[in-house]
Amino acid sequence: MRKLVFAVFIIGVIMIGISCSSIPKGATAIQPFDSTRYLGKWYEIARFDFAFEKNLNTTTAEYSLNSDGTIRVENTGYNYKQEKWVKAIGRAKFRETSSIAKLGVSFFGPFYAGYNVIMLDPNYKYALIAGRNLRYLWILSREKSIPDEIKNQYLVEAERIGFKTQDLIWVDQKNGN
Repeated sequence: MRKLVFAVFIIGVIMIGISCSSIPKGATAIQPFDSTRYLGKWYEIARFDFAFEKNLNTTTAEYSLNSDGTIRVENTGYNYKQEKWVKAIGRAKFRETSSIAKLGVSFFGPFYAGYNVIMLDPNYKYALIAGRNLRYLWILSREKSIPDEIKNQYLVEAERIGFKTQDLIWVDQKNGN
């Protein structure tokens, strides 16, 4: 019985350690950050491919405030292989304070993944988002496209941190709303 309790304890410590490493080395979350200005609809311009967004285009993220102070996250996209719209609803919470753009996002219960706004224009129109490590990166815009100047700035910063930007998928935003 003691061995089982110890094993569960060790697994818990490992899981906490994994979830605490929430930003890649060399990346810095934006501060000061105005979370209310960040709320609303964002179009996904580019991302690294991973299982939950595989084969999705016309992807968007919409953020709104929950009554408990967390942020409601609604991700929508069109699966062009299955020819259907998919939606995932989760929540985000600040890892430190709401004035630092360092959050954890969960779609699956108690486990939170890193969500870090590492570049953001002064008008909150364009954002570069890093996950907890170099496997997760997004470029977001309030519009279905992004100016080349902003795109290039974000790519340079991502490469400086160590992201392999040549692996980005450039999202087709031609359809949808």
